[in-house]
Amino acid sequence: MDWSTWHDEYDEPGSVLAQRLEVVQTQVRAALDNSPAGPLRVISLCAGQGRDLLEVLEDHPRRDDVHARLVELDPQIAEVAASAARALGLDQVEVRAGDAALMDQYAGMVPADIVLACGIFGNISDEDIRHTVDALPQLCRTGAPVIWTRHREAPDRVPDICAWFASRGFDLDYLSDPDAGYGVGVHHNTGIPQPLTPATHLFTFIRHG
Repeated sequence: MDWSTWHDEYDEPGSVLAQRLEVVQTQVRAALDNSPAGPLRVISLCAGQGRDLLEVLEDHPRRDDVHARLVELDPQIAEVAASAARALGLDQVEVRAGDAALMDQYAGMVPADIVLACGIFGNISDEDIRHTVDALPQLCRTGAPVIWTRHREAPDRVPDICAWFASRGFDLDYLSDPDAGYGVGVHHNTGIPQPLTPATHLFTFIRHG
């Protein structure tokens, strides 16, 4: 998969990715609006070009409150995100070129106030999706939303993912319509944050979907 080319669909008006991005950004904006006053920690797994967060922070009133870490495996794509952050004057946004599946990447940034897990669940095994959901209490403060995506093609795992979130103490805040052509979900952590387990690997990309 050429992930740099894959990102081009975001720039096609009306494309599924463009529509999904708009919904994700709406949920990110709502999460920022609803977060407590003071500094905020945001982490983004498999952040790509950083559009989910950076384009919201550009004009959001809380932009200076946000300390963010975006982790992206592809160094060229990570540099696109880093360049965008610099251009927007978002000095408190850190972009790391590295494996977002390694829990060590988030040391010092957890428990986070907002967690983004977009573009992941459609590209990993069902076992790894559940493993990732199981680990999210290590990344989230109590009340923190996790914004995630997954396609609705067969097999539609969105209902299963929602059940796995519920089993780990996350309540559903938002779920896109099944007929939208994409899946976007938001669950918030109702439990107590768990200690970060070093050297844990959450998932491996196996396909694009």
